[in-house]
Amino acid sequence: MIHSLSIKNYLSFKDEVIFSFEASKDSHLEEHHVVEVAKGVRLLKFGIVYGYNASGKSNLINAFEFLHDFWFKTVDNKHDSVGVIPFMLDKNHRNKPTSFKLVFYINDLRHAYSVQIFDNIVLNERLEYYPGTQPAVIFERKDSEGISKIDFGYKIKVGSVAKDEISIKCLSNISLFAAYNQVNAKIREIDSVIEWMNEKVMQSIEPGTKLQNYTESLVFENNILKTKVLEYLQRADFNISNIISEVTEEEVPEELILRAKELGIPIAEIDRLEKERTIKITNTEFEHLVINDNVEETYNLPIDLQSAGTKRIFGLSGAIFQTLKRDAFLPIDELEAKLHPKLIEYVIEKFLRESDNSQLLVTTHYDNLFDEDDLLRKDNFWFTEKGDDGATKLYPLSSFKGLGRISSLQKAYKFGKFGSIPNFD
Repeated sequence: MIHSLSIKNYLSFKDEVIFSFEASKDSHLEEHHVVEVAKGVRLLKFGIVYGYNASGKSNLINAFEFLHDFWFKTVDNKHDSVGVIPFMLDKNHRNKPTSFKLVFYINDLRHAYSVQIFDNIVLNERLEYYPGTQPAVIFERKDSEGISKIDFGYKIKVGSVAKDEISIKCLSNISLFAAYNQVNAKIREIDSVIEWMNEKVMQSIEPGTKLQNYTESLVFENNILKTKVLEYLQRADFNISNIISEVTEEEVPEELILRAKELGIPIAEIDRLEKERTIKITNTEFEHLVINDNVEETYNLPIDLQSAGTKRIFGLSGAIFQTLKRDAFLPIDELEAKLHPKLIEYVIEKFLRESDNSQLLVTTHYDNLFDEDDLLRKDNFWFTEKGDDGATKLYPLSSFKGLGRISSLQKAYKFGKFGSIPNFD
């Protein structure tokens, strides 16, 4: 599970900010919200971020996405930019490195990963874990005039040949994990972290993320998932009584094969297309149960004829199911997009009840959740706000005193008690 992420000099984050899933001592709704991952360490399953447009909410989601991609991305040219964007509204910070620190737990073992990047150079990269109360280094990598110098901790067993191969592959603009994945070596402490990154950190979801095909393929292959997805759909449209999916094979036009590389299709799939000349397409229809003249009738409608909200919840449900199945972390930007308020609450409640060690981080403008005392805790809530310098501040609701004396957190938020609202004066 993720404990925290600190960000410095990235997009709208100029000074260091820290988002944390660490739970307060409050025992409210603890059964569904809090996981004790290690002795005395209590982490939340759910976090929610509020802020007006352009205040930096999406940039927090983007930071998790950037790290996920950076861990595994390889490049052909050591001069390629890493793709990190510093704070651009200050001439000094434009020329300063970007820093991240991610603290997470694999089972009950604490890990901390930190990295400092400038343009096409990884200046520092460090991974440590806590076999006891004190940290032990797994690896530390520093830049020396464009060459990566790597040191492994004294507890880490790695042969000289493997170390040399990793050093050769570790270009100045990729992570050590990306280099390690290209080497025939086995370092248990690194393998466990790579597996965690692969399985436990899901791709972020934005309002425009197309999830329909993803969930269609899952539903076709998994009847348990189909039942779960149907539960979500029936909350969006009570007439939906079933999901019917089938896979058909269609011939691939020659011109599509020729354009495959331009479209970003993986090489392995291009080779398969050239050999088999066919592509599998999943077609999904929703069965609708209606009553006409006191008689029940069913009609199948293709997914394209469903409402935008129904298609949105269909796509989200597949991603959430996979998150629950993997005990993973899923960030969603603008959860409320195309969803009815009651459907938003249903998604959160269902996630919390079904989650063991999975985590959900969402951004939203839907402020009714502030007063849902039977659903959320005060330490779930975070805010983003921009200062006069254009930099994002990130802070938790729990940093405010006297919350217990406020009768309506929603009204307090609307009246600017916690900041993070637009000023129209």
